[in-house]
Amino acid sequence: MTLYRNLSIRQKQIVWAWAFLALPVLFYSVIRFYPTGNAILISFQDWNLLGDRTWAGFDNYAKLMADPVFWKVFQNTFVYLLLGTPVSLVISFVIAYHLDKLRFMHGFLRMLYFLPFMTSAVAMAWVWRWFYQPVPIGLFNNFLASVGIPQVNFLNSTTNALPSILAPAVWAGLGFQIIIFMAGLRAIPKSYYEAAKIDGVSTWTVLWEITLPLLKPTIVFLVVFSSIGFLRIFDHVFNMTSQNPGGPLNSTKPLVLMIYQTAFNSFDMGYAAAQTVVLFLVLLVVSLLQLRLLRDR
Repeated sequence: MTLYRNLSIRQKQIVWAWAFLALPVLFYSVIRFYPTGNAILISFQDWNLLGDRTWAGFDNYAKLMADPVFWKVFQNTFVYLLLGTPVSLVISFVIAYHLDKLRFMHGFLRMLYFLPFMTSAVAMAWVWRWFYQPVPIGLFNNFLASVGIPQVNFLNSTTNALPSILAPAVWAGLGFQIIIFMAGLRAIPKSYYEAAKIDGVSTWTVLWEITLPLLKPTIVFLVVFSSIGFLRIFDHVFNMTSQNPGGPLNSTKPLVLMIYQTAFNSFDMGYAAAQTVVLFLVLLVVSLLQLRLLRDR
C-alpha cells in the first residue's frame, strides 16, 4: 500500500487499467493463444488422441504437399471464396441501395432479409437439401418437370454440387451484409447528393463518383468478413452432403471439413493440425490485406 500511495495519479490510472484488463487478457490468452500454439506444436507430431505424442518434424507438412486430396480441397476453398464473396456483395449492395430508397414497409422488408442470417445454418442446409431432391420430393426439380425441363442432379454432380451448396451459403449471409451496407449508405452526408442534384449529375455518376467511394470502409469490412466466412465454410457442406461428406470426388469439400474428417474420422491429429496451420496462415493473410486496405484509406 505504501508503494501505491507513492505513485503519481497517472501511474495509479495505469495500475487500475491493468487491474481491470488482467482477467480479460488472461481469459483471451487461455482461450486463443494457448490453443493456437498447441495446434502449431501438434502439427510437428504424430498423435491419435489416445497414445503418446511422438515427434515427426515436417513429415505432416510434407504429406500435405504431396496429398492430391488436399490440393483439390484447397482449390475448392478458394472457389467458395472467389465466387461467394463478389456475388454476395453485389447482390446485397443492389438490395440495400434500393431498399434504402423505399419507405413503404421498409422495416418489415429489412427484417425479412435479415431473418435467414438469424436462422440456424443446419436447419437451412437441410431445407435446401430437400429443395434439391429429385422428383417427386424436390421443389426445384418438381418445378422444372412442370415446365418440361429435365431434372437436374444438384448435389450428386461434380459440376453442380459446389454451386448448389454455395447458393444457400450466399443467401444466408445476405441479411447481415444488407444491414451493414444500409448503415454505410445512411452515414453518407445528404449534402453531397443535394449538390449533385443541383449540378444535374446523372444517377450513374452519383453512384460511381459519390456513393461507392464513400462506401469504401464498409466495402472493405464486408469483403474481409465475407472472405473469412467463405474460407471457413463448413455447416452447409457437411449437412447438405451428409451421405457423402464433401460431395462426389471431393468436389465440394472445403478445408475445414477436411480438418474435421482427418481429426475425428481418421484420428490423425498431427496431420489435421498441419491443415489447421495452413488455414490459419490463409486467414492471417486476409487479415493483413484488410489492414493494408484500411491504411490506404
